[in-house]
Amino acid sequence: MSNHFTGLSLGAPLGDQRLDLCDLHAFQSPTDPARTVLILNANPNADALHPDAIYRLNIDNDGDCLTDIAISYVFSPPQNGSQTFSVFIARGDEARSPEAVGEKVVTDAEVSFGTMANRVTSGPYTFFAGSRSDAFFFDFDGIKNLFDTSGNRNFTAPHLGGKSPWTGVDSNTEANVFSTVVELPTSELGTDGEIRIWGRCSVRENGRLIHADRAGHPSVSSFFNTDETKEEYNASEPVNDRERWTDQFVHLMGHTGNYTREEAIAAIDDEALLPDMLVFDPSRPAKYPNGRVFTDDVINYRLSFLSKGDIPPTGLEPHTDVLDEFPYLGNPHPKTN
Repeated sequence: MSNHFTGLSLGAPLGDQRLDLCDLHAFQSPTDPARTVLILNANPNADALHPDAIYRLNIDNDGDCLTDIAISYVFSPPQNGSQTFSVFIARGDEARSPEAVGEKVVTDAEVSFGTMANRVTSGPYTFFAGSRSDAFFFDFDGIKNLFDTSGNRNFTAPHLGGKSPWTGVDSNTEANVFSTVVELPTSELGTDGEIRIWGRCSVRENGRLIHADRAGHPSVSSFFNTDETKEEYNASEPVNDRERWTDQFVHLMGHTGNYTREEAIAAIDDEALLPDMLVFDPSRPAKYPNGRVFTDDVINYRLSFLSKGDIPPTGLEPHTDVLDEFPYLGNPHPKTN
């Protein structure tokens, strides 16, 4: 849940956990190097997704930061513990519509809420939607030690050689997440080079589609934004990121890592952090910041970036319940009351 806490007061977007995008992953299929896996996770409660929402993967394959391929998931109203999902794929100008448009490649497939993963094949595509074990590992109490009591960032102790903020406890060992997974031939991405990927969750309220959340690089929105900017950031488009958000990112990095303005902009550019889209070149092994795999310690990566290497690693290990076959995330943990 590296994209968690993107709503106000470290809560869910619009106060609704179903609209909370948690993680975005991109990697080569471990069973076929000619295929790519794209995973967008939402809802840390791992129960039914919002029936009035659109959960979308946006893919830019020509470097202009505009969507060239859109894969949109929509869900039926849940009934008696069951839910179905449909998938649309749009290309070109049509992909830039905020609606679920394009070719309907999956119709009313069963969402998986148990350990049996419903694998849905449509042409060269394989889809999954449902509850899975969350692969993200992090020390939540340690993260809270980096914030003061008002929720503001406080990185002063590590900078001064003070006590490490980390507890050594992975807060996510029993966590589940609602996962949408697509595996497709890499050739379907429309380029031999790198792509940029970002997730979007939009919800219809009173006839209007509201952009509730977005996900690109891990642990960006939750660390770089405050309550004053989160809703605007969540609703905004990556193509506008550099113009709108560079100054805010530079200011934060000056506080957390003593970056000069020139150093901060150079680091942002080196990381391709703005626009906030996950970059993936399928011709190279996936490892963040080239795509993202389950073993990537993205919290260590992000905090090292913010502090210019001053914040020590958490010392946590990746989860071991992930799978080497579709849908790759492990079976969901039993829910506890």
